[in-house]
Amino acid sequence: MANPLNIVGAGHVGRVLGRLFAASGAFAVQDVLTRGAASARDAVAFIGAGRALADAAALRAAQVWMLAVPDDRIAGVAAALAASVPVRGAVVFHCSGAKASGELEALRDAGARVASVHPVRSFADPAAVASGFAGTFCGVEGDEDALAVLLPAFEAIGARPVHIDAAAKTVYHAASVFASNYLVTVLDAALRAYAAAGVPPAVARELARPLASETLANVFRLGPETALSGPIARGDAATVARQQAAVAGWDAPTGDLYAALATSTWDLARRKHAGSA
Repeated sequence: MANPLNIVGAGHVGRVLGRLFAASGAFAVQDVLTRGAASARDAVAFIGAGRALADAAALRAAQVWMLAVPDDRIAGVAAALAASVPVRGAVVFHCSGAKASGELEALRDAGARVASVHPVRSFADPAAVASGFAGTFCGVEGDEDALAVLLPAFEAIGARPVHIDAAAKTVYHAASVFASNYLVTVLDAALRAYAAAGVPPAVARELARPLASETLANVFRLGPETALSGPIARGDAATVARQQAAVAGWDAPTGDLYAALATSTWDLARRKHAGSA
């Protein structure tokens, strides 16, 4: 028999993992608690299993608990659960990339085994993620006996666990922000700059697409030092200075972004040339 799983907080991440656990039989989804009855019913419908709850007092005991709540609520929810439900011997984990398993200290003090498991991908489209979750890397850390229960379940839904240092959890999460959120910001700057040069938005996206796609492919195939090209890689400081002045004159915040990126790119170029010397 699969361990019963209670889910507290059922946004995109909670719903996707709940559906996958239920479908695979890794865990038996039991209670699904959200802030409102309607959202709880929607979550259960998406998951395909479980009992929808909007009242924490109705939660039943479970061997495994998943807290899929916003980062700033994890510690408070953990404290509330520790004070209201029996968790001794249970495994409790949260899904935050920015917070470590120490956020669950109140539950550990109450006798639970705790961990964090963070799937490294965007959950903007839950149905698409659920259908293509296999191969997803998950940053994991926490109590060894908690991970002994969780890792087989995550592997059963196709996850690829990666152990991380809990003390560096915030830097770890920042890495994902650089690779995803800030990449969008940089591409937005490129598209706005094309537009400032008179290029229609649809054409601008097609101009940027091969540059961005080929560069990403080169970074992951060759490494960032080898993939770097352009004026900084060539040591063309005069061109960089002209571009920076022009961008700052067009849009000051984007000029600041250009300047910050140029500083880091000069450092990357030095590594590139040091490696080829």
